[in-house]
Amino acid sequence: QVQLVESGGDSVQPGGSLRLSCVAFGYVSDRDCMTWFRQAPGKEREGVAAFYSRTFYANSVKGRFTISRDDTSNTLYLQMNSLKPEDTAMYYCAVRPAPIGGSWSDPKTFDSWGSGTQVTVYS
Repeated sequence: QVQLVESGGDSVQPGGSLRLSCVAFGYVSDRDCMTWFRQAPGKEREGVAAFYSRTFYANSVKGRFTISRDDTSNTLYLQMNSLKPEDTAMYYCAVRPAPIGGSWSDPKTFDSWGSGTQVTVYS
């Protein structure tokens, strides 16, 4: 397993921006699936964006969020613009080795998780 450490969460007003970072300690292949998930209180964990051969986005964040990856520093980023109150959640990054298939957004298939970073969008 890979150790993952997220940072960058904060409290912002609607329309604001944040950039989340996730540093991976350990080897991550460029073919592995790296996903940002989020979980709001009382809701299931949902996939937000991923790198898995190409980029994937949940419909709710398309056009507002951008995922990027810096392999030289083993860091996954999530640039979040035009934030809305419904984006409020704990955000987690997760890694799944390439040989394990499945949807980029199915949390049950991921075995390496960070501890999360809180994003709060308040009116």
